[in-house]
Amino acid sequence: MLLASIQGLFVRKSNNSNIEPLVAKAKDGDEEVLNDLLLSYAPYMKKTASFVCKRYIHEQDDEYSIALSAFHEAIQHYEVSKNASFLTFAHLLIRRKLIDHIRKEARRKDSPVGLGLDSSEDELDAFGTLESSHSFEQFTAEQQAAERRVQIFAYEQLLKPYGLSFQELVKVSPSHEDTRQTAFQIAQIIAESDEFYETFLQKKQLPMKELEELVMVSRKTIERQRKYIVAIVILLKSDLDYLKDYLKGRM
Repeated sequence: MLLASIQGLFVRKSNNSNIEPLVAKAKDGDEEVLNDLLLSYAPYMKKTASFVCKRYIHEQDDEYSIALSAFHEAIQHYEVSKNASFLTFAHLLIRRKLIDHIRKEARRKDSPVGLGLDSSEDELDAFGTLESSHSFEQFTAEQQAAERRVQIFAYEQLLKPYGLSFQELVKVSPSHEDTRQTAFQIAQIIAESDEFYETFLQKKQLPMKELEELVMVSRKTIERQRKYIVAIVILLKSDLDYLKDYLKGRM
C-alpha cells in the first residue's frame, strides 16, 4: 500500500497546477467553485498569514479573516495574461494586506512598527502601491524583486543547518531534465511521507536505504544529487510560495 502510494507521486501532479482554470471559473461567477476554493485553500491562507505574522494563525484570528478576504480578492482580480501564477499573486496580496493591518494596528496603539517583520519601510511602501495601481495590475518587476529578496533570505536561513546555501543550490541543480525530475520526485517522496520527513529532520540526512529500495535508483545516484534533494525538500516544506514559483523551471 505504501509502495503504491509513493509510486503514485511519480505521475501525480500537484493540485496547485490546476488552480488557475478553477480561479477563472470562480471569477466568472461560479459560486460553487469559489466556495470550494475558499474552503480547500484555507490551510494555505493560514500558512501564509502565519509566515507574515511570525506566529500561528487560527481561523478565529482577525489575521485569518484578512487573509481570506485577500484570497477572495485575488480570485476576483487575477488575470493569467498579466499576473504570475495565481498562488504567487494571492501570496503577495495576502502579505500586503496583512502588513497594512499590522501597520495600522501599530499606529492605532501608538507603538513602533517593529513587530518582527523582515520587510523594510521602503519595501512595505512598495507593496502599498498595489492598491492604487489600476485595479491590481501586474506587480512591477521591482516589487517582485523585493519579494524574491525577502524569501531568498528566509530560504538561506532554512538551508544553513544543512550546510547549504541558495547559491550552491543553483550550482548543484542537475543539468539534465530527466535527472532533475527524478531528484525532484525523490524530494517529493520525503516531503510527503511523515516517516521519511521526520528522519530527515532528526538526522539531517536522507533515508538512503529506504529510498534506494522504493525508487529503484542506485545509492550512488541519490548521493550524487543529495544536496539538490535536501534543498528541494526544505523548499517544499516551507511557506515560501513566491520563491517556489520563481524557481519553477530553473532548478
